[in-house]
Amino acid sequence: MKRFADQGAVITGAGSGMGRSLAAGLAAEGARVCLVDRDEKSLAESVRLLGGPSPSVGSVLCDLTVDAEVSRMVQEAVRTLQRVDLLAHSAGAFRMGAIESLPVAELDFQYRVNTRAPYALTQTLLPELRKSRGQVLFVNSSAGLAAGAKWGAYSATKAALKMLADSLRAEVNADGIRVLSIFPGRTAGPMQEQIHRLENRPYHADRLLQPDSVAAMALDALALPRTAEVTDVSIRPMMKSG
Repeated sequence: MKRFADQGAVITGAGSGMGRSLAAGLAAEGARVCLVDRDEKSLAESVRLLGGPSPSVGSVLCDLTVDAEVSRMVQEAVRTLQRVDLLAHSAGAFRMGAIESLPVAELDFQYRVNTRAPYALTQTLLPELRKSRGQVLFVNSSAGLAAGAKWGAYSATKAALKMLADSLRAEVNADGIRVLSIFPGRTAGPMQEQIHRLENRPYHADRLLQPDSVAAMALDALALPRTAEVTDVSIRPMMKSG
């Protein structure tokens, strides 16, 4: 018996990285998945890799910073999946800069992607999740637990995301909804390539966490019997940068 058989899952940021790996893992475990991303080319590649489009693999192009697009995406996802058992927030945005100089507009953009979009999307899908006694996964970051120099704006939005998840968990526990936050360290993918360029560091994907490893850990937690709830998980690369 596949662990997520006949479940419907909405995954944001599914065009690459952890979002793509989560979608692939869920589909392999029997879930019907709706992949969401704002990059049309990346989204199409994820659908292709998962063997779709098909009755079990669908996609919606959506900019999560635009409320009208989020509303349209939710309607399409619910219509396609018929039920939503899992909402996985994997989309994210990163901007680096000292608080002294990083424009406020860059903070605002990260807030809209990293904090406001998960808030709005969760709120919109809660009626469906209550029906299914579903689960919500927040892909956070180790930067949401500790901030370094020039990471203040990003870390602030991720710390806020942790508080959002913690509050949601307390609010929906009685409804049978589980809420999981995962806090990966540096994970191979397009965002880490960008970060390494900004830091003027060589990018070695093989020395970082792999998206499939993070997805496997998350799916194991989500598949636990309903007598248990994993709330927060931190995972880091085995090889530490020197």
